[in-house]
Amino acid sequence: MPSRSTVFGLYLHWGEGSSFWLNLGLQALATLWILQLTLRALGLAQPLRLLWIGLLLILTTALPWLASMLLTDIFAGLSVLALYIMVTQARRTTVLEKAALFGFVAFASATHSATLGVLFGLCCVGWIAYPWMRRQIALSGLVQASMTIVASAAMLLAANFALSGQLAWTPGGTGVAFGRMLQDGIVAQYLKDYCAQEKLKLCPYRNELPPTADDFLWGNSMFNKLGRFEGMNEEMGFIVKRSLAAYPLWQAKAAAVATADQLMHVATGEGTSGWVPHTYGIIERYIPSQVKQMRAAHQQHWEINFAVVNWLHVPVALGSMLAVAAIAAHAIWRRRRDDITLLAVTVTIALFGNAVICGVISGPHDRYGARLVWIATFTALIAVAKWFAGERSDAAASGVP
Repeated sequence: MPSRSTVFGLYLHWGEGSSFWLNLGLQALATLWILQLTLRALGLAQPLRLLWIGLLLILTTALPWLASMLLTDIFAGLSVLALYIMVTQARRTTVLEKAALFGFVAFASATHSATLGVLFGLCCVGWIAYPWMRRQIALSGLVQASMTIVASAAMLLAANFALSGQLAWTPGGTGVAFGRMLQDGIVAQYLKDYCAQEKLKLCPYRNELPPTADDFLWGNSMFNKLGRFEGMNEEMGFIVKRSLAAYPLWQAKAAAVATADQLMHVATGEGTSGWVPHTYGIIERYIPSQVKQMRAAHQQHWEINFAVVNWLHVPVALGSMLAVAAIAAHAIWRRRRDDITLLAVTVTIALFGNAVICGVISGPHDRYGARLVWIATFTALIAVAKWFAGERSDAAASGVP
């Protein structure tokens, strides 16, 4: 499927015979592993502590929904935590754990371009900060983290070549950027200004463009009539590049607004319930034995309502982001470089980078925010746990019962 990772596709194919339970089991185990490893690296590894933090994450964040869905989203937040452990906690992990973290981050990067972009950005920040933070950042860990980006690119290119015979990056990226510009009205303005002098397939439809990117790319729009990605990739890329040059101030303003908007889009459940005809067709064609169970699921009948859930999840997510940003700002102001503040800084940069990449390229969606914001809640809970652990230690040292 154009614009979708072949690496993640092969991962799903691996679990196909088990009705994908192998995939979901692996995702749940990976989640528990990364949570436990993070707590252990920060000196907070206790079964009871993992239990109460895990329960709070289940109740107040999108984490359990992410872990139990066949999407790349669960790997976005987990890979940020894994990268943090590799770079700042190298001395507290074994050789086997380092190898497992390397493979996990490389795979996670290859499952989604936005995840790859966020992790690449974190590595760049790590290299910039390294000269001033040699005690906190392990050079070997930073090199290892950077090599995961190389490995993920190699995995994606190799998978594309194995399946298509073409050594190429996953197509469709320009289509996503085109969709965001269409949604902002930039595409319509470009067609209005230039169709008189340029022969574009979309010109006859310039007054019929749908209002959103989702309607254009995934609805019953002229995109289907014009050949979808195969027929439109070149033209969409052309319009994206030309409109960047034609309307730079408009593009800059739209990018800033989209980034800010994406930071606020953190609700759980977007895309969980709904009509997914392409998925129906694929399952009917390739795994017909699973059609009955799939069509009987609550998800396919719009029976999962997230309105009540988000009364809690959204305030928790926004509050967690503010708390983590405050910890990061305080650390920078006071020049504190302990493990918790480094984690808070890492998470803050990741959240902002995710908002820039997803908001600017694809347009703001709750799903893009929810898949990463739970690590802010996790970081806030770690800070609380660390504070209580420190309070008990101080009390024990002073002889207070």
